[in-house]
Amino acid sequence: MMRFLIRFIFFPFYKRDQVMVSSHQGSSLFRENIRRQFSKNRLGVFSLRFLYGFIMVALLADFLANEKPLIAKYQGSLYFPVLRSYAVNLGWAQWQKDFQHVEWAKIPYEWSVFPPVPYLPQNMDRNNVHSVSPFGEQNLLSLRWRHWFGTDELGRDILSGMIHGTRIALTVGLVSMGIASLFGIFIGAVSGYFGDERLKLSRASVFMNVLFFVMGFFWAFIARSYEISDALAISFGKFFLQILFSVLLMVGALLAGNLLALPLKLIPILKKRIAIPVDLIISRFIEVMISVPVLFLIISISAIVAHPSIYIVMTIIGLTSWTGIARFIRAEMLRIRSLEYIEAARALGYSEGRVILRHAIPNALSPVLITIAFGIAAAIMIESTLSFLGVGVSPETVTWGSLLAEARQSPSAWWLAILPGTAIFVTVTIFNLIGEALTDALDPKLKK
Repeated sequence: MMRFLIRFIFFPFYKRDQVMVSSHQGSSLFRENIRRQFSKNRLGVFSLRFLYGFIMVALLADFLANEKPLIAKYQGSLYFPVLRSYAVNLGWAQWQKDFQHVEWAKIPYEWSVFPPVPYLPQNMDRNNVHSVSPFGEQNLLSLRWRHWFGTDELGRDILSGMIHGTRIALTVGLVSMGIASLFGIFIGAVSGYFGDERLKLSRASVFMNVLFFVMGFFWAFIARSYEISDALAISFGKFFLQILFSVLLMVGALLAGNLLALPLKLIPILKKRIAIPVDLIISRFIEVMISVPVLFLIISISAIVAHPSIYIVMTIIGLTSWTGIARFIRAEMLRIRSLEYIEAARALGYSEGRVILRHAIPNALSPVLITIAFGIAAAIMIESTLSFLGVGVSPETVTWGSLLAEARQSPSAWWLAILPGTAIFVTVTIFNLIGEALTDALDPKLKK
């Protein structure tokens, strides 16, 4: 079971064609060796199992901590409020008339089953305000309503905030690094595979692409800067649509430039093909991106956004964290592009795109996984820092960082500092240990 999970998580993109039979067999032995070396690292395996537990808590957060019952019988009918809330939030359904704007705990059910923690992070218990200790006396109707991790100044349940904060922390880490991986793998693969000499274009194509790139960038982003900034101040959804429209304008301009370059290729002097220094251009661009301070960039953007959102934080972290992934996969592609199976694929007449996607990138992903593991830990730390500072996320969103920030207002409430602080420390340590275990498993000195 453990081997299957490791293979499922760490090698999901692995593919081969039938013409690469010998390479496939060698790579299978390589994967088996990595799994064996990873399994020898007890801290890595323990961290991976711990991570599975965190993922389960994140997925089942609404079923573990919620003010709504899991199942209830009311006026002779069975209801599943927690499940229905998903459909209501997506706009697929509406609440029944009796369940609109009600306190779920006070509805006279015939019988009901509540989650283990019958609170949402935003619920305020007015009978237990001013930071009630987990071990202190609490004003409760029954033991079922006890705040096992205590409350904050407003009477909000800390345990519920910790459970739902797990979902936010893992979502920020996984989504932001998903965005970073998408950009980093593509950019790094193009840079490493083509280098400075492999990509050759006609002079007409180079001239038209440069010209229409500049024109497209002006039309898509500079001329529309007011629309984009206004959308960012309104909501993330409108900002995303404006950015998507600008990207489509950019792509349309580049397509138009390539179409107009076709008749120009009939001119002999413009038909001559020249090498494009792709690696040099991308490497300089990566150096520029590395110099951008992510934390200050998010704080600056949050200052102009009317409605801060966790989605903006994830997007910015993802768009600024791809450089490490790009540099690792670039180095691997420089090594892989001259191997026999790549040359065999090119000799068979496969397109460059197919060679890169089907054969080169899957073999270059191993060291990238280490960067992704450490990147997730870094993204969680950035989100927690922003929440602690009170920027980047909406005030009503409860995260580990926001819980930790409340400890400043109540120095005597030790649980507000220790519990979320421990959660952040454990989560970041888990991903770091997984990254170290992958580093050891991929160490060539350990391969036999």
